[in-house]
Amino acid sequence: MAKTQIAFLDLFHPNIYAAISRALPGDWVAAYAESREFADQAAAVAGAEVIFALAAPIGPELLSAAPRLRLIQKLGAGTDRIDRDGCVQRGIAIARLAGANAIPAAEHTVLLMLAALRRLPLIDRKTRAGEWLKEEARGLHRQLHGKRIGLIGFGAIGRAVAGMLAGFAVDIVYYDPAVAPADVERKFAVRHLALAELLATSDIVSLHLPLLPDTAGLMSEERIASMKPGAVLINCARGGLVDEAALARALTEGRLSAAGIDAFAEEPPVGSPLLELEQTVVTSHMAGATLDNFASVLERGFDNAARYLGGQGLPEQDAVFVPAGAATRSVAPG
Repeated sequence: MAKTQIAFLDLFHPNIYAAISRALPGDWVAAYAESREFADQAAAVAGAEVIFALAAPIGPELLSAAPRLRLIQKLGAGTDRIDRDGCVQRGIAIARLAGANAIPAAEHTVLLMLAALRRLPLIDRKTRAGEWLKEEARGLHRQLHGKRIGLIGFGAIGRAVAGMLAGFAVDIVYYDPAVAPADVERKFAVRHLALAELLATSDIVSLHLPLLPDTAGLMSEERIASMKPGAVLINCARGGLVDEAALARALTEGRLSAAGIDAFAEEPPVGSPLLELEQTVVTSHMAGATLDNFASVLERGFDNAARYLGGQGLPEQDAVFVPAGAATRSVAPG
């Protein structure tokens, strides 16, 4: 019996390769790209029926290099770096893992909030250099307690952030085109506001939206200018949501006090002015990436792939594109 061939395009820590090896079904064979070069990635996908995607983009050329491909399973939620049009033309299914990284992404969001308010990179750097700014820090540091937090997007990650913030005695408001049911708002002690009011009144604005045609550039120069003076912007979602040049100007001019940024329009963000500012805390699009969470992510991804290849369909919550005639299946919400 022929083995199922799968491929991974990203470069991992040894602990992640080991986790994949442990979880790999006995009748599957995994190929790994040896570098980020196209030739190595094309070699990895040449025989693959399934590509498991994390950060690596999957464009038209890579799809052409994978003639046997039937499914791209994103081990996360965002599928904006996958060539959907090419998949539709070829009949290649696309799946995500709805909410799979919500807890680590939410923890990272709160981490960036606190680090931005406390100017953690600046203080860390100066302390290592021998400066002892204990009292001077009072002029820079701010606390999370008592602040209004505005969440833009109230899906799985936005709700997880709200739950984690419950102990900080903050006022949480949110904007989402789909207003949450009243019982969900009560559970998380949140209120829905219009986007303009949220931006004008929130001390911290945190983004939790996918990158789609109608969300691209959401935080435009005009919307950044409309934020409360001295506010903090946190982006653990997608870089394309934010006009980064406008954000850098707002920080340089002191209209915003700080920003925590995990996602950039270009990654890595070589030459971005946001990397040079003392008011920023920056990380490498890693909010959802923890070893603790990867085993469950991998289990869900492998289960989706096995069921799809076996004709049982994808869970409705995870199905992004399913070719005509292929099945989806209802899954009780977790």
